[in-house]
Amino acid sequence: MEIFIWPIISFVFFLILFGLRIVDQYERGVVLTLGKYTGTRTPGLTWILIGIQKMTKVDLRITTTDIPQQEVITKDNVPVGINAVVYFQVQNAEQAVLTIKDYTLAVSQYAQAALRDVIGSIELDSLLSEREKNAEEIQKIVAQATGSWGILVTDIKIQDIELPADMKRIMAKQAEAERERRAVIIKAEGEFAASERLAQAAGVLSSTPGGISMRTLQTIEKINPDPSKTVIFALPIEFFEGIKSLSKYFDEKQK
Repeated sequence: MEIFIWPIISFVFFLILFGLRIVDQYERGVVLTLGKYTGTRTPGLTWILIGIQKMTKVDLRITTTDIPQQEVITKDNVPVGINAVVYFQVQNAEQAVLTIKDYTLAVSQYAQAALRDVIGSIELDSLLSEREKNAEEIQKIVAQATGSWGILVTDIKIQDIELPADMKRIMAKQAEAERERRAVIIKAEGEFAASERLAQAAGVLSSTPGGISMRTLQTIEKINPDPSKTVIFALPIEFFEGIKSLSKYFDEKQK
């Protein structure tokens, strides 16, 4: 009898030992018994019957998968190379295992197709200026499909947009022309503002007796010519009239 008992004990010990499984906190264990779904194991130590049951662990953390660079033609017939990254999370472990064979690959492939559809329906200017909006549109399309797989697509980010070399040159010239246009406008606005100030100053000087003459004298004083050279100023008649006005003004003040 002992000869038969020890093999049985060894076999039971083998089943117990090798049937032990540990499910981490961020995982769920989907159990199939004879090929049929029989439950989902929560985190901790668990046990399955070897040969009868099979457990597939599913990671519930947010996962990233790359969308490889795609050659896409925009609505205005500009070929661009574009890639992105998808952030997704398993919300229902049973659906993720039972509904789709490889949910990571499936999410990547579906996001790739959605990216091509969305980018192909917009123009280049919209692609470059509304990157976040386009990414949200791709996310919405992918989320609608993957929701039935127990997958939640949390975000999609468009990473690189590669333009043809000739298009880069055209855009560089366009940007340079735009900068020059803005510089001309800013310069013109500055000159206009300065002219307004000069006009106001001239009005004040004209209304002040001898004001223009005093300003002329200040200008002459600031000029420091080379002693070896002679500087000749052609003074207008108004200058002398201003001097006379100043003299009369000071005479009246003294009286």
